[in-house]
Amino acid sequence: MSVRVLFVCMGNICRSPTAHALFHEAVTAAGLDDEIAVDSAGTHAYHIGNPPDARATATALARDIDMTDLRARQVCEADFEQFDYVVAMDRDNLSLLEASCPPSRQDRLSLMLDWAVGWGDEVPDPYYGGDEGFIRVFDMLTQASQGLLTHIAASHDLMSRRP
Repeated sequence: MSVRVLFVCMGNICRSPTAHALFHEAVTAAGLDDEIAVDSAGTHAYHIGNPPDARATATALARDIDMTDLRARQVCEADFEQFDYVVAMDRDNLSLLEASCPPSRQDRLSLMLDWAVGWGDEVPDPYYGGDEGFIRVFDMLTQASQGLLTHIAASHDLMSRRP
């Protein structure tokens, strides 16, 4: 794999696994599975080993995205070396990543909505709300995933490597 992308939220059961699944789907649709690896993690250990939140999974399945195979894990020190892009869902999680990321790897950090237009700068946590929050987050992450993929494909000249 030439490019590795990690999506990060607090518990790795709502936003980051949704971003993981959507971005993986976009990578597959672009024919770049051999070029881009995708993972997700949480800054906290609350849900390690658990599947994504049932509401996130239902929202994704309603749009033909299956993320039932994903399991929560916590960000670890090695992630800052292994991943080229470490993408946080909000400023709180970005701050936690900045605090633990080596100075030489800070340039790998970004906010997910840096890659989208018109949604503000943070993906809100839908955990304590209703289904509409999960739908809104799904729409935000869909647009941001496309923006990030476009950036990565151009920055790493990936489209020219396709057969």
